[in-house]
Amino acid sequence: MDKIANPAPGFQRNPDKIITIEPYSGTVTIRAGSTVIASSAKAKVLTEAPYPAAFYIPFADIDFDKLSRTDHATHCPYKGDASYWSVLPAGEAGKDAMWAYRQPFDEMTDIRDHGAFYASKVSIEAKPD
Repeated sequence: MDKIANPAPGFQRNPDKIITIEPYSGTVTIRAGSTVIASSAKAKVLTEAPYPAAFYIPFADIDFDKLSRTDHATHCPYKGDASYWSVLPAGEAGKDAMWAYRQPFDEMTDIRDHGAFYASKVSIEAKPD
């Protein structure tokens, strides 16, 4: 087996941790009020206990004209360093509403070039096929 170049330290310390990433069969739409921020039939669902499942939307399906990159950042020992964007049409309520792992650890490359949104800051509508 080839050695991975950028392994997640979290998985090295806790190899029994399970994070799944699956394609979502349907369309996910993100709104701030009536304004569509993103809509995708290519979303992925990341599941990691004890957190709620999160939809990751491909960057190509996100309207970055309605977002503003912020200085906020967080680190996950399983996924990597997260960058954040505010959803402009949501005003102050949309601050740091979207996050993305632009250079995730090797085990999480399926979410590279995808963004996820806080359900408490925007409306997330998932319609299964």
